[in-house]
Amino acid sequence: MENNKQTLGFILITAMLGVYMFWFAPEPVEQPDNAVQETTSVVSETATETTESNNTITLSDSALQNQYGLFAEGVQGTEKDIVLENNDVKVILSTKGGTVKEVLLKNFTDQHDNTLKLITEESSNISEVVTTDKWGEVDLNKLYYQVSSSNSNEVTFTLRAGDKPVLNRTYRLESEGFIIQYENEFAALKPYVTKEAVTFRWVDHMRLVESDMKQSRMRSTVNYYATDDSFDYLSQNPTGDDQVIVDKPLRWVSMKQKFFNSSIITDKQFNNADLAWTVNEKDTSVVKTGDVQLSVPFADFKDGNIRFYFGPNDYDICDEVTPGFEQNVYLGWGIFGWMNRIAFIPLFKILASYISNYGVVIFIMVLLIKSILFPLTYKSYLSMAKTKVLKPQIDEIKERVGEDDPQKVQMETMKLYQQVGVNPLSGCIPMLFQMPIFLALYNLFPNALPLRHQSFLWAEDLTTYDSILNLPFEIPFYGDHVSLFTLLMTASTLIYTHLNNKMNAGMQAQQGPMKAMSYVMPVMFLFVLNGFAAALTYYYFVSNLITISQQTLAKRFINEDKILAKLEENKKRNASGNKKKSGFQVRLQEAMKAAQEQQEAQNKKKKGGKK
Repeated sequence: MENNKQTLGFILITAMLGVYMFWFAPEPVEQPDNAVQETTSVVSETATETTESNNTITLSDSALQNQYGLFAEGVQGTEKDIVLENNDVKVILSTKGGTVKEVLLKNFTDQHDNTLKLITEESSNISEVVTTDKWGEVDLNKLYYQVSSSNSNEVTFTLRAGDKPVLNRTYRLESEGFIIQYENEFAALKPYVTKEAVTFRWVDHMRLVESDMKQSRMRSTVNYYATDDSFDYLSQNPTGDDQVIVDKPLRWVSMKQKFFNSSIITDKQFNNADLAWTVNEKDTSVVKTGDVQLSVPFADFKDGNIRFYFGPNDYDICDEVTPGFEQNVYLGWGIFGWMNRIAFIPLFKILASYISNYGVVIFIMVLLIKSILFPLTYKSYLSMAKTKVLKPQIDEIKERVGEDDPQKVQMETMKLYQQVGVNPLSGCIPMLFQMPIFLALYNLFPNALPLRHQSFLWAEDLTTYDSILNLPFEIPFYGDHVSLFTLLMTASTLIYTHLNNKMNAGMQAQQGPMKAMSYVMPVMFLFVLNGFAAALTYYYFVSNLITISQQTLAKRFINEDKILAKLEENKKRNASGNKKKSGFQVRLQEAMKAAQEQQEAQNKKKKGGKK
């Protein structure tokens, strides 16, 4: 192990990355034949016929009254936009449907540097259907409403039947933030409905607002959170479709993109959830199409129980919205997410509060983390030096025992390590500590909202790849561009591997395939990370440079002659065999002795068989 630390480290990291990226991803669910169907409504069909041609009445008032009764005055009308606005968001609502028409996030821009439109009239459609005993299914969002009251933060739409209100619906935008409260008063409808619940359906063609469609599709899905505090999501595969019918009540559902989400939330519960998404790979303007259908009791549409969230996937903001909502910000699985929440996000924010250049922030993060780990790294280099100076004695053991008996060679080697006080596993500890950091930051930087649209050196956006050359063709597993930070990361890793192999030159020579693998692994990472966030590959590049510097510095302070003298002194002191063995050493030696005895028994059996 001590002869192949670099190789072992990259093998383990690659294995964990592979498992992490692909194994834990849910399998795509085959779209069933009975997928969510389009709700039809006689009222909505007639409304289209009577308003879209020339906005004139094509049916007499008496005919409308006879045919549509309670909803007659909403079948036709004039569309008018109402704006609710605070410092963070601008919401445009329409009297046609009394629903959200457009949402602009005022402090964010899209890939073209325009104010970010999270949803538009064309991209989003919400229907709310009630079932009546006289008029069948009625989509309340196909009707026309009157504005009974409004200001910059609140509006109430009213559907009337003569001088009596049939339905009042109110939208209330909080003074700051991204939450809109949504209330409905259904009292006048209750005598006419067959069930006191609204079938809510929201189809959202998630607009492309980032520069990288591939990464956007990989990180977009439908998230949902149940009343039993369990969180789940549809698969994030960039192709294909997915659907799930949830058999338990939900607390919220999000159409989640890479950096933003559009969500509906309740303090009560949503029932009969049918969630799906589809993707059209030929449509370059739409990331995915989310389709959410829920059953919402009438009683839940009051007292601010229902809310919409149109905003960023910012951990601190989402954490204040409702329980579990912060899980829209993916920070990694298990311990990796915990490390990001507890350590790296706070560290990042502290540094960013003093430094405006995020490239410098990342550099200082690397420096701090590597400095904290340096005592362990130094211990690793010291362990390598100890093993190196013991190389002649290990060669003597092989010559004395014979290399055809590897178990006995290993037992004698372990005995030597025990006598001189060397733990051959200590050199692996820094690698074990660095792997969780590697994978935690693997999730943090590509999803770090503050890095979005932040440039550094030649990278235009640290949350996507840095391209210094766009290729006219696509290289399999590599892509159609050249990322300079990824090239620098690969080159620095190869340099570190070469220096590490030179440092181990006096130790047991690596086998050809294993030594070659230590150089192959960095090249494999060139393909794996070419399309990843520039912040991530820049971090790994700087980390390699600092590691090389630390290794050079450590070599200046490690005196191999003094180390050998100390080991010989330990060997003489422990030659009597009175040194107490640790439990691990006892178990290891017992296991090795048992393996040796088994090998000897097999050898005797073979010799007996030949006779």
